[in-house]
Amino acid sequence: MQDPLPLVLAVGLALVHVVGWRLRFAEVIPRSAWLSFASGTSVAYVFVHLLPEMAELQEALAEIGAREWVIERHHVWLLALAGLVAFYGLERQAARSRTSGDERAADRTEAEVFWVHMGAYGLYNGLVGYLLAWGESRTTTGVLLFALAMAFHFLVNDSGLRHDHKARYQSRGRWILAGAVVAGCALGFVTEVHEATIAALLGVLGGSVILTVLKEELPDERESRLWPFALGAIAYSVLLLAV
Repeated sequence: MQDPLPLVLAVGLALVHVVGWRLRFAEVIPRSAWLSFASGTSVAYVFVHLLPEMAELQEALAEIGAREWVIERHHVWLLALAGLVAFYGLERQAARSRTSGDERAADRTEAEVFWVHMGAYGLYNGLVGYLLAWGESRTTTGVLLFALAMAFHFLVNDSGLRHDHKARYQSRGRWILAGAVVAGCALGFVTEVHEATIAALLGVLGGSVILTVLKEELPDERESRLWPFALGAIAYSVLLLAV
């Protein structure tokens, strides 16, 4: 029988999108210290846990012919870079859309951009759900830490997407992303992939998390908080190193 924990955690992550907007600290501007703290924990998870795990799984790529690639030793890291660049492109698209076209008065993106974002973030959430299901081959503690980091990360993403897409995200987008993470987990229960594929998926996830967190923290108009961000990064790093 499959361990139900990943599915329970996936439902919990889905609820972040469904009810996260009700949290008072979810306002984007001025940025809540709690959101900056959440961003710090997400970045800590990538650098302290996810990147070392990617390095270990890199060896699996060689087992399925990656030695024939000139970029053999950097395959996973190139996928991480690809994830970062892809989401950078999405954010630039959203920024341009908010300041042009018929939606300018509402300071929100155009409908086409909204659906592109929902498709991309839906795949992103599905990937997180899928990796939760794969996580049953790891320790329970590891799965819980992954889910906690992604819950913080989803809070940050949810806040940014609500800022970009306004009512469209509130009425439709959050439900799409909530369903995507549960669907991804369910898919993980019924499929089995090689470790090399997991390495590739972790690479894409790592690069995407870094970009989506930094794009929320760096712009001046977000009025981000340095010390809560640093505290979140330090606290979660200590937790990861302690378990």
